[in-house]
Amino acid sequence: MNTVNFSGGDQQPSKVVCVGRNYLDHIRELENSIPEQMVLFFKSNASIASDLRRIERGDELHFEGEICLGVEGGDFRYVGFGLDLTKRGVQDYLRKRGLPWERSKAFRGAALFSSFVAWKGSFEDLHMELWVDGMLVQSGGVPEMMNKPASIRDEIAGVIDFEDFDIVMTGTPKGVGKVSMGSRFEGVIYNGETELVRHVWDVAD
Repeated sequence: MNTVNFSGGDQQPSKVVCVGRNYLDHIRELENSIPEQMVLFFKSNASIASDLRRIERGDELHFEGEICLGVEGGDFRYVGFGLDLTKRGVQDYLRKRGLPWERSKAFRGAALFSSFVAWKGSFEDLHMELWVDGMLVQSGGVPEMMNKPASIRDEIAGVIDFEDFDIVMTGTPKGVGKVSMGSRFEGVIYNGETELVRHVWDVAD
């Protein structure tokens, strides 16, 4: 299966668009309210890194594993695995005051990705798993999403133009937690029972 690296060369994305609160179990996990419309936020391409760290400028980082979709020709043509890293304490502070999330979500190293595989089929059977130190901590897929890929594409396209190789992070299921020293993270994307992509990160500090 052909793979593409979206974080280098001609495949550098212009932006990363993230869908928040897209799984009910994760909304309940963090005791958030169910949104009335799709929650979108952005990371710049400067947020993309290859190393998984546990601290950024003194703030602890939390992990969120996600199904990620790569754009070409205005549509989703690639599938990969991503880690949306979050300064949870900073996010809670900002959210309670009705302030933007960028300080907690769009810092250097806040987005990590596997390679992406070209995809032309249905998205309905896509699901992800995240394993930390050999334990399954997150599992979820398109059937559990409040907003499915087609709706996500149309909503984002109504807000901002896609460019080739942009990445969309589709939200995280329950099981998020703190990045710990020495841990090994392994993210996997499946279509049904078929493995599409797998990537391993060892915590760098």
